[in-house]
Amino acid sequence: MNKMIAALCFALAIAPAMAQDKTKTDDKKAAPATEKAKKEPSEKQKAQQERMKDCNAKASDKKGDERKAFMSSCLKGETEGASDKQKSQQNKMTSCNKEAGDKKGDERKKFMSECLKG
Repeated sequence: MNKMIAALCFALAIAPAMAQDKTKTDDKKAAPATEKAKKEPSEKQKAQQERMKDCNAKASDKKGDERKAFMSSCLKGETEGASDKQKSQQNKMTSCNKEAGDKKGDERKKFMSECLKG
């Protein structure tokens, strides 16, 4: 009688563990199908990836801040980078900055303002 009770207790103890193993196996079989669906990029993502490839190829000769600026404008769809107006303003800023030299504070601020207007 003791052996029968021990066998029954043993069977009851193992039954839930065996049921859990079966559900884990079933979950593993279902997982690959859902993972594949999650890995497929949307059309918008595919377009962005293509744009990234194209811009990256065009920027291969650029480095540092120049590359950052180019990539930013390229990814926005501005294929030519900075416009002529922007380039002109940047050049003006550079030359005025050099001319300002050692000026500080309000004196520099006033000089830069007048220089950039002209």
